[in-house]
Amino acid sequence: MVRLFLNKYILSLVLFVIWMAFFDPKDWQLIAARKQKLNELEKSEEVLNRQIADTRKELKLLKTSAESIEKYAREKYMMKKDNEDLFIVNSP
Repeated sequence: MVRLFLNKYILSLVLFVIWMAFFDPKDWQLIAARKQKLNELEKSEEVLNRQIADTRKELKLLKTSAESIEKYAREKYMMKKDNEDLFIVNSP
């Protein structure tokens, strides 16, 4: 058994694996961390693409309909007509 570990090829292979696993600038931990970061960024990209699609739909609706412009102004900017009262209700 000791003779097996003294073989220069086996010894060099073991040293190479140890070096690549822990000391190389591109070790396995770094690769795993980058893969996890890539997955997070891909999920974020999907969410942002959905938000962009929703915003484009809303923009198209605002460009085509006067009623939607009025509704948007009332909801987002709390605008009102001259003869109306505005009540703001905060929900938990």
